[in-house]
Amino acid sequence: MKVLIVSDTHGKDENLEKVLDIEKPLDMLIHLGDVEGSDEYIPIIAECPCEMVAGNNDFFSSLPRELEIEIAGYKALLTHGNYYYVSLGPETLILEGVSREKDIVMFGHTHRPYLECKDDFVILNPGSLSYPRQDGKKPTYIVMEIKEDGKANYEIKELK
Repeated sequence: MKVLIVSDTHGKDENLEKVLDIEKPLDMLIHLGDVEGSDEYIPIIAECPCEMVAGNNDFFSSLPRELEIEIAGYKALLTHGNYYYVSLGPETLILEGVSREKDIVMFGHTHRPYLECKDDFVILNPGSLSYPRQDGKKPTYIVMEIKEDGKANYEIKELK
């Protein structure tokens, strides 16, 4: 199973379109907020099931603030992260994920990629495809691949 995880496209879908061309075929697309008006367009171009949450700039969106989903047996919490103060660090969101007994917590908002795997708990942020803020300022995303043995692998990728 191959899952594309993105965030903070802010209505500028050109880089998302490029990533979809690079990574297809996909089994799922996860968008962690700040789609800014592309809520209906993204599922069309993804050509696979999509899970999306609202970000702090999705003012008129009907997307949910967060979602709890299952991905090939992994229990995941999807959120933009702004309600968990992720700009100050992931600690509050980690505690939330652990208290809800999640295997994976995914967030956006900071525009910086982040991946931490510890004791069968994963917290990740794919960064931003439109306005990256990390050193080098390259657009980033994450690919989650679940092998036949059920083990998930995560890779932060830069759009070149």
